[in-house]
Amino acid sequence: MGMVKVYAGSEILALNVQAKLEEAGISTIVKDNIESATLSGFGSFGQTVQVFVNEEDVAKATGIIGT
Repeated sequence: MGMVKVYAGSEILALNVQAKLEEAGISTIVKDNIESATLSGFGSFGQTVQVFVNEEDVAKATGIIGT
């Protein structure tokens, strides 16, 4: 059972997506490249916060977030 990225974008929107998915009972993992880059001493651009769900939850998750 692997993890699949269902969203990538700004931190605020990613946290909103995470909250909606967890309300629906879907476990999530958020990967924050902004924080990782800051801690490493590097900058970061683009869609830097990603939300992942389990493979079996992808269809339900994409229905909730509309992608």
